[in-house]
Amino acid sequence: MYRVVELDVPTTMTDDPAKVRAFREWVDVSNRSEVAVHGLAELAWKAEEQLPLQHDPEAPSRLFVVRDETADSEDGGIVAAGAYDSKTAEGTPNCWISIGVDPEHRRRGIGTLLADHIEGIARAEGRTQWKTYAVSRQVGPAAGPGYVVAPTGFGAVPSDEPGVRFLTGRGWRFGQVNRISRLALPADHSVVQTLHERASTAAGPDYRVHTWTGRTPTEWQAGIALLETRMSTDAPEGDMEEPEDVWTVERLQEHEEHLEGSPRTLLTVAIEHVPSTTLVGFTQLSVPDDRDQPVFQWDTLVLKEHRGHRLGWLLKVVGIETIERDHPGHPSIVTFNAEENRPMLDVNEAVGFVGVGSEGIWERKV
Repeated sequence: MYRVVELDVPTTMTDDPAKVRAFREWVDVSNRSEVAVHGLAELAWKAEEQLPLQHDPEAPSRLFVVRDETADSEDGGIVAAGAYDSKTAEGTPNCWISIGVDPEHRRRGIGTLLADHIEGIARAEGRTQWKTYAVSRQVGPAAGPGYVVAPTGFGAVPSDEPGVRFLTGRGWRFGQVNRISRLALPADHSVVQTLHERASTAAGPDYRVHTWTGRTPTEWQAGIALLETRMSTDAPEGDMEEPEDVWTVERLQEHEEHLEGSPRTLLTVAIEHVPSTTLVGFTQLSVPDDRDQPVFQWDTLVLKEHRGHRLGWLLKVVGIETIERDHPGHPSIVTFNAEENRPMLDVNEAVGFVGVGSEGIWERKV
């Protein structure tokens, strides 16, 4: 007998042992379900890294598991993990749903049971735009028989993948492909240095680079809040437009406070437009304390009105140089980029990133 249970998410990893154990199992099943598809064990997250992300006051997570109550364990074995994320702002129409089933328990109706439960919550809350991310083994663009092509015209996923079949059968619409790219470290120093020199020359004296770790300095908080807001309007979304996601300085401060509880360091590289003394581009890299793990490159954006000056190239190479100088020893940097974002893919490929998988972005409107 299978039963959906909502987790009482621990506040810290020293919280009630039963809560912590259930959360660790949730992370473990989530990791196994994805690695079974893309085969990239390097992308698995630790529970200690995941926990701070669940307590964002602007977008709290509700976590669910499916328990096999016939299993020989105290609470029933966890065979699936899911999440429901939504913004708390009044009138927000969108939400994010994730479903992961342990590879050894697939094709038993468990994913359907969990999806029905979480989608029911989305309906009850009046969410009209649902999105989900489904990892894929596909590397690079593909087309033709056996593939589902993104409506952007860039990228595709194999039609026989379990996630693709599952989402298509439930009425979800395929909208976009993110390429998963990996840069092996150490990078080729001569290549990075050459690209840095070219990018600096193209940017000229009107642009200046700043870097910091941890919390954003007070003088740049308004600028980073604006850049985070513009991530929701300027980053490629295919035809799946979302409402503007407004970041305030107060929200940024709360967000960074939560991240300080993670065994990761947040490295920010930002570009100032000197004449206006405002930030016009940034990238953030999540650096794990464990040097056996890869660095993840998160949000990266150059404002539309400042593109064409090789600022994206500058952000990328300074990020690589800073990681290798201040955080040596990690095996790689991993990043996700929309397949239609050719300017950013050009940067990645030039410095040595290689495609290792992809991620389909799906939408359902109700």
